[in-house]
Amino acid sequence: DVVMAARLANYSAVKGCLVIEPNGYAIWEKMQEVLDTKFKETGHKNVYMPLLIPENLMKKEGELINGFAPEVAWVTNGGQKTLEERLCIRPTSETLFSDYYSKVVNSYRDLPMKYNQWCNVMRWEKETRPFLRSREFLWQEGHTAHATREEAEEETKKMLRVYETFAQDYMAMPVICGKKTEGEKFPGAVDTYCIEAMMQDRKALQAGTSHFLGQNFAKASNIKYLSEAGVQEYAWTTSWGVSTRLIGGMVMTHSDDNGLVIPPKLSPLHAVIIPILHNDAERENVMAYCAKLKDQLSAQTYSGREIKVQIDTRDIRGGDKIWGWVKRGVPIRIEIGPRDIASDSLFVARRDEDKKTSVPRAEFIEKIGEILQSIQDNLFARAKKYRDENMVEMTSKEEFYKFFTPKNEKKPEIHGGFAIADYDGSEEVEDMLRKDLRVTVRCIPLDGGTPKSDKCIFTQRPAKYRAIFAKSY
Repeated sequence: DVVMAARLANYSAVKGCLVIEPNGYAIWEKMQEVLDTKFKETGHKNVYMPLLIPENLMKKEGELINGFAPEVAWVTNGGQKTLEERLCIRPTSETLFSDYYSKVVNSYRDLPMKYNQWCNVMRWEKETRPFLRSREFLWQEGHTAHATREEAEEETKKMLRVYETFAQDYMAMPVICGKKTEGEKFPGAVDTYCIEAMMQDRKALQAGTSHFLGQNFAKASNIKYLSEAGVQEYAWTTSWGVSTRLIGGMVMTHSDDNGLVIPPKLSPLHAVIIPILHNDAERENVMAYCAKLKDQLSAQTYSGREIKVQIDTRDIRGGDKIWGWVKRGVPIRIEIGPRDIASDSLFVARRDEDKKTSVPRAEFIEKIGEILQSIQDNLFARAKKYRDENMVEMTSKEEFYKFFTPKNEKKPEIHGGFAIADYDGSEEVEDMLRKDLRVTVRCIPLDGGTPKSDKCIFTQRPAKYRAIFAKSY
């Protein structure tokens, strides 16, 4: 409902695929802008790989094709002609990058090779939900090749921390960095790392992943280089990505019953000016005051960019204008009528607070950057408080099962949260929880994954990990 009311996206004629509308795409552009800068600061260059992947390439990495087989869409015809070999619409591009690297990597001097692409991918999901799980979605996927294991592992963790910084500093969404279990890791990876966030229904959202691929893809695609010692060696590779799922995460982390809430650092529009007119005689004076204010605010900066301001000149009721901007989540609304002009003050509302205050114009102009940062900080603090209040340490199986059992029949989806528990690391336990509760191990935290007790709370066998468990999207 929030997505539709804010005009972020709409349904399309293609089942399971979205039309991302201007309001939604503008947020994605802001995300791209920030992340692209961070990728380039860490030495990555943008490239573009084909949309289609020959079946023989996909089969080279058996674990990958087996992992994605249920979700792969195939092209079997070119025009009126049946193709000699099926082409898969990329669900991910490890195979294409690996094939490319096998052709261009020859010497240790060519490494590291650090590329990223912004593109669309397709996964034939059975159940879809706007921004969270659609058949076609937009994302970035980084793919790198290195001369040593240590360098590749460092890259994997470095990019995970880039995602962590972006989620917390820009999306105002607190996340936990962790490592996936064997049963939850990416097909073909040696290790998968992730950032996990809690949504307002207390489910987990995997918001980004970074994979250490070891030499698995290098061996499958023959990515070899001549080392300094003159020996042919296989390269070590990584891949990492985030998608338009981040928009869904932002919506579910911050929005309320009135609609969308956008953190100021990602909002395409920082403030909207709403002229309050009672008759046409007031129009010229009010509109001139609004135009001057817009120029004064636009001359200010916030988070390294010009403050974006719009005057709502639509010929509709003031109440309808205000309600429309509330639903769209713009951080600051400014109402200006003749009485405000007379006192040279502004009637200001913050989207993160349910109140309006009168502020002297000069003071507001001077402090708008501070106000925007205050909204940003408040959203993060509120989300972190909610997550921390719903993250509970478990000491027994009974306590764990009770935590994930709905308590309110009218709202059965609002229960549980993040359960922290020591367990033996077995797939037996993971399968049991998935079957009984639809709960999975979200991650083994990078900070705090060592068991505090000797025994697994489910089996009483020796505990191997201290993990985060939750229901998820």
